[in-house]
Amino acid sequence: MRESSPHPKEGRLARALQELTEEMKRLLKEQPRRVDRSIGGIPVDSEYIIFIIDTSGSMQRYAWGLLQKKVQEALQVYPRVKGIQVMNDMGHYMFTQYSGKWIPDSPARRKAVIARLQGWRPFSNSSPVEGITAAINTFYDPTKKISLYVFGDEFSGKNIQAVVDMVDRLNKAGRDGTRRVRIHAVGFPVMLEDPSKIGKTGERFATLMRTLCEKNDGTFVGLNRTRP
Repeated sequence: MRESSPHPKEGRLARALQELTEEMKRLLKEQPRRVDRSIGGIPVDSEYIIFIIDTSGSMQRYAWGLLQKKVQEALQVYPRVKGIQVMNDMGHYMFTQYSGKWIPDSPARRKAVIARLQGWRPFSNSSPVEGITAAINTFYDPTKKISLYVFGDEFSGKNIQAVVDMVDRLNKAGRDGTRRVRIHAVGFPVMLEDPSKIGKTGERFATLMRTLCEKNDGTFVGLNRTRP
């Protein structure tokens, strides 16, 4: 039986997620990643976790149900940690009473995070940079192992190298050569739903986050759907 040809948008998505651009090849040059205790390729040795969530209209419109599921899955990877924090891509805190400090981990607080996500809509400029830099500036601690998870679909900025250099300065390596804040990212293929993003902000997000994850001891995961 003859196989059906892939949907044109799916083909474009595959190219966006699988092909390294010349800029990515130039940026992704460094050392091989250490092998760590991990689940699904993501190291789980951190004691503190921070979520940076893109709350832009495109995420809310096309991927919000799947995002809630992925945040819940990430929490399940860590049965118990010393602290949690949730910010949007602008650096706005989900729970303002915990601004600038760690949220104590508990089953009730984890449920509150998932429940709050359903209607959480602070302003977003469709760029993870402000959230990433706010999180590292506020919570970087050479005595703590921290993992930062970025969930998003776009990078609206222009200069990827400037962001990479800035994060290099903020997220200094410890004596063992590893960064104190691991940066992981999950990319949502909103371009499947909105073709106007193909070749633009969606691909720049993948380029930026692949590079930041590579240089900051983390893992980039590109999803192939926007629905749960």
